[in-house]
Amino acid sequence: GIELIDSYVFNKAEYVRFNSTVGRYVGYTEYGVKNAKAWNSDAGILGQEQAELERICKTHAAIYYSNILDKTAEPHVRLSSVTPPSGRHPAMLMCSAYDFYPKPIRVTWLRDGREVKSGVTSTEELANGDWYYQIHSHLEYTPKSGEKIS
Repeated sequence: GIELIDSYVFNKAEYVRFNSTVGRYVGYTEYGVKNAKAWNSDAGILGQEQAELERICKTHAAIYYSNILDKTAEPHVRLSSVTPPSGRHPAMLMCSAYDFYPKPIRVTWLRDGREVKSGVTSTEELANGDWYYQIHSHLEYTPKSGEKIS
């Protein structure tokens, strides 16, 4: 389903919001609660907000999906050597993936073609704040001569 959220903000703080799923206004400050109470008692205002859901959201959903949500951006991947924390292993590599979309991603370390499970720590996918994400994975290990790590 589609949900319309109409937020009212003053000085970067949201004070009242209409949520089409709830079907009414909810106030977050004293002023917002006062507004919500007044607007919720006016069927005309509530009807107008629900009409926006039909008029704007539902008629434009297909356009939004085709122009934004089904797009993908391949990650830029950077591999670097980092100083390991004083741990069991003398070496640490970091694999960073930047500017990818959508959010789901899988970062895998291979040692001579076999997946490495131990010594691997990863961050969550971190939002850049511009639709893109980044993630950082660390491999702590003891190097062996001639091995290939990817």
